[in-house]
Amino acid sequence: MATTTASLTISSGDLTGDALSLSSTATFTKAGTTTGLDQTTGVGRILYGSAGVNTLIAHAAYTADKAHKLYIKNPSGTAAENIVITLASQSIGRLYAGDFALIPWNGDTDIKVTTSDSNMVVEYLLIFEA
Repeated sequence: MATTTASLTISSGDLTGDALSLSSTATFTKAGTTTGLDQTTGVGRILYGSAGVNTLIAHAAYTADKAHKLYIKNPSGTAAENIVITLASQSIGRLYAGDFALIPWNGDTDIKVTTSDSNMVVEYLLIFEA
């Protein structure tokens, strides 16, 4: 059985009046079970030659209503370059240079990214169940 664990730590000495330190860990499991997710696309990088909307993950290739997990990163070093993540017609967020997102995805709609500039790279990894 595959075991995939994600950890996130958020810390700041000056965001609030007190020092902030949050840490959380989760093990990715199949929907409604304790069995680990055992499929992956592998880490990929796509170079989009022009600015605009692109389908990053086509939902038809994956089973709907499952506990898929998606990692997306904007590896750009240029502060103004950003990527907008869209599910169905709903924009869920914007990733600026160096930003990343780890989101649950139930596999029922395409995942689209809109790049702000030409020749931008989007890094991604989908961990999923068949």
